[in-house]
Amino acid sequence: MDNLPPLRALQVFDTVGRCGGISEAARRLNISAGAVSQQMKLLEDALGISLTARDGKRIRLTSAGQRFHQSCASAFECLRIAQAEVELSKNRSNLRVSALPSLMSGWLAPQVSTWQQGQPNVDIYLDGSHAEPANSGYEIDFRITYSDRALDAENAMELFRDCVVPACSPNLLPAASTQITPAELMNYPLLSIDWLPKFASPPSWRDWFKANAVDCAQLHDSHRVFSLSAVAIQAAIDGQGLVLAQYSMIAQDIAAGRLVIPICHPLPMPAPYFLTWTKSAFDYEHCRQFHRWLVARGREQGERNRALLEASNRARET
Repeated sequence: MDNLPPLRALQVFDTVGRCGGISEAARRLNISAGAVSQQMKLLEDALGISLTARDGKRIRLTSAGQRFHQSCASAFECLRIAQAEVELSKNRSNLRVSALPSLMSGWLAPQVSTWQQGQPNVDIYLDGSHAEPANSGYEIDFRITYSDRALDAENAMELFRDCVVPACSPNLLPAASTQITPAELMNYPLLSIDWLPKFASPPSWRDWFKANAVDCAQLHDSHRVFSLSAVAIQAAIDGQGLVLAQYSMIAQDIAAGRLVIPICHPLPMPAPYFLTWTKSAFDYEHCRQFHRWLVARGREQGERNRALLEASNRARET
């Protein structure tokens, strides 16, 4: 026997719980406040408990109401995901690409429009996420991940290995064009990046100064720490300090003059980025074309990074 409460009452309750009030729920659902209250009473009668309590002129969820709302919200989110997947499956000209947030914003997204210009009938969904795609979520055709995250993928290949270089706003440096030494960078605010516990972090300022034979015993590199590379890079653009930025993520900012590299002494990242894909991705021509295009972009980025490292090594030897 099906003893579930009416679906409409559950939907109204989910909305009330998310927006925290009868009036706002009524506005979002495009019904009257009286209709919301009626559905809430219907649900409470069906469950035999009170889900809300008066708090002055407002209502709040009771403890039981909060627990029940968590389950309802999760169930409705599953329904929304299922509906989205059905909608996506109707149009197989869709392309769904997932990548780590900072790599998505700093490297992939600025280039995708170029590819899409030659594919005007392809709709692209770009998902910036630390979470690896799961079977229970939106189906993803391609995923760019980092390090050993790719070990669980059925299909994977190395895309490129990045490197980090000091970068800052041109306004942060003195107007005189004198050569800055590695040791002098310690006089500037240093912006740090720490990915732990999600990933092994990129080279730190302490790593960089040691590689450049600078005594960093007194270095205070935890004054301002960012978990997202893109946010740290934006802080550097805003003139807040120097950042050890991934070269792939700052190319456009360098070209536009928003960032400069005061000392071109790069350090390689501890691990490469990997491209993974679903088995069904290659069933479609536009996915095969995107794969070839993305692999070529990764190869180009890897070559630029190697050239930067090799030029730096030659300069140090002379």
